[in-house]
Amino acid sequence: MSLIAIEAKIAELIIQLVAATILHPIKYAQVLIQLGYKPPPPQEPVLIKHIVFEHLSLIKTSDGFLGCYRGLSPAVFGLVAANQLPAKIIYVAGLDLPEVNIVTDGEPIIENYMKLCRRDMIVHTLSVFVSYPFHVISIRMMASFIGKENAYCSFPSAVAAIYRDNGICGFFHGIMPKLLGDLTCVAITGLLAYHVNKYFIKTKDLRYYTVPALTIVNSLLTYPMVVVSTCMAVAESTMSAGNPPAMPKYPCWQACWMDLLKNKQLMRGCSLNLRYAGSGTVS
Repeated sequence: MSLIAIEAKIAELIIQLVAATILHPIKYAQVLIQLGYKPPPPQEPVLIKHIVFEHLSLIKTSDGFLGCYRGLSPAVFGLVAANQLPAKIIYVAGLDLPEVNIVTDGEPIIENYMKLCRRDMIVHTLSVFVSYPFHVISIRMMASFIGKENAYCSFPSAVAAIYRDNGICGFFHGIMPKLLGDLTCVAITGLLAYHVNKYFIKTKDLRYYTVPALTIVNSLLTYPMVVVSTCMAVAESTMSAGNPPAMPKYPCWQACWMDLLKNKQLMRGCSLNLRYAGSGTVS
């Protein structure tokens, strides 16, 4: 890897870490929404406000400003692992994953898109596996807000609590829906990018934005898998967030999917809905 490529990789990681830190409180609120947590209604009706900010207000009132960053440290470690480790694993394993450039002014070649899709799926699979234990730790630390479990107040204690509850497998609870959703997004994005660049976008300058734009759109299509994965990350634990009445007991992620589908809850946390606190959701 050239010095320029290494510097670009480091710059990308720094941007991701800064963004993750700034946006973590919103991510925290979103996780609570994905888990189905609803703040208790106030005694008096209040003005319409975002559900996310309603959750953030409750977190800040309960745990202070720094409490809004619960679960950030494992999330940061997960980002670093996902950014740095896959390339090293690929190098050690001797996998042949040549760089493929699809951003050209020429006619798109389907074989190049297939090669890029294959490369991205392998890299993404490795990224998910090396970072997912940190993801579970972060999710459970945030979910502990629901049941006020002191065992998840710090990174080390959360690791010990997960191992005590579920063993090594506990660090991979919910990985299958997460992986299936992400790989589906990668595959659909690659397929659509070829057809969009072939029939609609003809210039190199605009083709730089095809894959990023399609990734955003397709991530909405696979968002239900994110919700299922988040729920399964706390399932089969001793946490209040993963047990009745907060959450039914799910024997597998497919059961979780079916239950959320039946109750029309697969998209919860996807949009920043508005509601009157204590008076239902505003469409």
